[in-house]
Amino acid sequence: MFATSEREPPEKRLHAGGWGLLFIWVGIALATRIGWGATLVGVGLITLGVQVARKLMGLALDRFSLTVGGLFVAGGIWESVSGSVELVPLLCIGLGVALIVSALAGWPRRHVDSGAPGAPATHRPA
Repeated sequence: MFATSEREPPEKRLHAGGWGLLFIWVGIALATRIGWGATLVGVGLITLGVQVARKLMGLALDRFSLTVGGLFVAGGIWESVSGSVELVPLLCIGLGVALIVSALAGWPRRHVDSGAPGAPATHRPA
């Protein structure tokens, strides 16, 4: 059901491996109760590590994942050193607002299919 085969594209196998590492890390963090700071740093390092692997495999980097990974690492370090301001909640709220704004900026988009596979979408008058 969840298995990936050698026939799968490398990007898909890397994606599955990254998620696997993420769930293993979260399970370890919850079981050992290491705290939010270390948990967030670990999640950020896994996210950034997947991007390093993508680069080494010749795949395009995902700027969103790079940003999120960096924010997780920064927030985890901040949480670990007991910053005077609760940075992690602010980062989460800020990231959520940025995602919603970016999603709404491109919505609704009007796409008209020209009918030919691979052909660019064009506007046809009625």
